[in-house]
Amino acid sequence: MQAKTAVLDLIKQRKAQHGLPGSVYSDVDVYRQDLEQIWHREWIFAGHTFELEKTGQYLTLQIGDYPIVVVRGKDGAVRAFHNACRHRGSKVCSEDKGKVAKLVCPYHKWTFELDGKLLYAGNMGPDFNLAEHDLIPAHCEIVHSYIYVCVAKVAPDFEKFRSAVSPFIGPHYLEDCKVAFEATLVEKGNWKLVFENNRECYHCDGTHPELLSSYTELASVRGGGEEDPALAEYCDTCEAAGLASRQVMDPAGQFRMTRIPLNPGASSYTLDGQPAVVGRRLDRSGVDNIGALLYFNYPSTWNHFLGDHALSFRVLPVGPGETVVTTKWLVPKDAQEGVDYDIERLTKVWMATNDQDRRLVEGAQVGVTSPAYTPGPYSPLIETGVNQFVDWYCELLTRRISESLPIAVG
Repeated sequence: MQAKTAVLDLIKQRKAQHGLPGSVYSDVDVYRQDLEQIWHREWIFAGHTFELEKTGQYLTLQIGDYPIVVVRGKDGAVRAFHNACRHRGSKVCSEDKGKVAKLVCPYHKWTFELDGKLLYAGNMGPDFNLAEHDLIPAHCEIVHSYIYVCVAKVAPDFEKFRSAVSPFIGPHYLEDCKVAFEATLVEKGNWKLVFENNRECYHCDGTHPELLSSYTELASVRGGGEEDPALAEYCDTCEAAGLASRQVMDPAGQFRMTRIPLNPGASSYTLDGQPAVVGRRLDRSGVDNIGALLYFNYPSTWNHFLGDHALSFRVLPVGPGETVVTTKWLVPKDAQEGVDYDIERLTKVWMATNDQDRRLVEGAQVGVTSPAYTPGPYSPLIETGVNQFVDWYCELLTRRISESLPIAVG
């Protein structure tokens, strides 16, 4: 209880429109509360259904304290399980991904069906009941190929997110895609710094020359007042073709979808702005240049959808000062490498951007954990996104820790 109270006191030190106290990014008790109150209670992006196209294909991930395996069953269903054998806890699936006929624990060969049912446990005696030792399921939901997992006993409502995001991502037909390339970075920085960096482009002009070949630096900054006429015309064109475009923000601030135009003449994230995938489209709108659809869902993912390809990003914390960021480049399933797209051309912009962001995050981690650090104010013009993320984080963590504390009497 004292640790929770100390974390609350630390969060309350934050001034409005300012950054967080530096120790929020390194304190072990804060990290513990991040896991318990957020990561262990929210829907976490795991991967895509087309990565598990065949029966027995699986992927694994670590959500805080919880190892998870997601697998395609014989009945075609995608399920998530706690990746811990019901015997002595060994990880059943030790690789990042693979394909198996059964889920077999490598330690003592306990064997589970793809739906989690225990089939075999040797040398356990005549009184042993197989049915009492199935793999423990985790909550699993799917929206247009996106697999989300929740390790809480009771998962939060998923339907409000599903209904909000579907009009935006549905017209991109990700169910007909494949992963053309995947890259993973281990960033020596707190997960919150990773997301803060993503939620502003104040740094882009001096850091991301490759990205700014196509991405408009201020396009994602939506302030109050009247809509810009050019932006309104762009949104009207996309929406008339069935592509939801105008920003939708969760009232609680957890997710947002919006479509933005790219630089004039650019239609994809390439150095020349031209499509990376030739002769293939994700959408069927008939609009030549649909710009970029951006969506985030805290705490684990942000995403970009273009006309020719899409990118999904997954964020997973592995310690107070370490975060794993996985990027997947998604292209139409029938697109052929070397014919319709070149891997280097497809990935060059975001491979560079991700590494540049990694260095920024790692530099920030060193700086904010200095005893001399004092949080500065956010720009009201171009850091509204990072302020929104920090507001969401502080409100959620404060509310949930407060709810978990005993009520004072007398």
